Amino acid sequence: MNIIQKYFPQLSAEQLQQVALLDELYRDWNAKINVISRKDIDNLYEHHVLHSMAIARMVNFRPGTRILDFGTGGGFPGIPLAILFPECQFKLIDGTGKKIRVAQEVAQAIGLKNCQPAHLRGEDEKGQYDFIVSRAVMPLPDLVKIVKKNIAKEQQNALPNGIICLKGGNLDAELQPYRKLVEKAELSQWFSEEWFKEKYVIYLPL
Repeated sequence: MNIIQKYFPQLSAEQLQQVALLDELYRDWNAKINVISRKDIDNLYEHHVLHSMAIARMVNFRPGTRILDFGTGGGFPGIPLAILFPECQFKLIDGTGKKIRVAQEVAQAIGLKNCQPAHLRGEDEKGQYDFIVSRAVMPLPDLVKIVKKNIAKEQQNALPNGIICLKGGNLDAELQPYRKLVEKAELSQWFSEEWFKEKYVIYLPL
């Protein structure tokens, strides 16, 4: 929990309370439905919550921004981002019903009003969004094919509408088709913990 305050000291009392509740909620749900590896649950705040919030270092979403979390699993990166940006609207989708149930229950338990988890495959999502966010769901070219239909035409942020992904490892081949457009930022420039080395946030305007 301290790691979140270290990097996001501007959080309100309500936001800090919401973040603090995540540990017990995810432990409880993880015992019933495995959404985070059992070995990794002790690293919830560093490996999942702060990792999700790294997207906020790439873009400061303006109030009213609509964001689709594609392949959210148990709610990452969507739930931590919805806590950070209470005046933005988040839809979280995943094709696995029991994982979405965890996201629904967690969002409800912490009183997130701006977060709508739904059991839906990306191909079936019809809505229009300013940004699509995802965390290591699939290679970028595959993701682009599915979600380009969901990118809104009108712009309301300093950063043009597009895809923002959290990924790790060697991404050269995956990013090659977009090399003239894509931005890649290493998380270790923002977060000093060892775990963030060779982890990136990728932004592709669409």
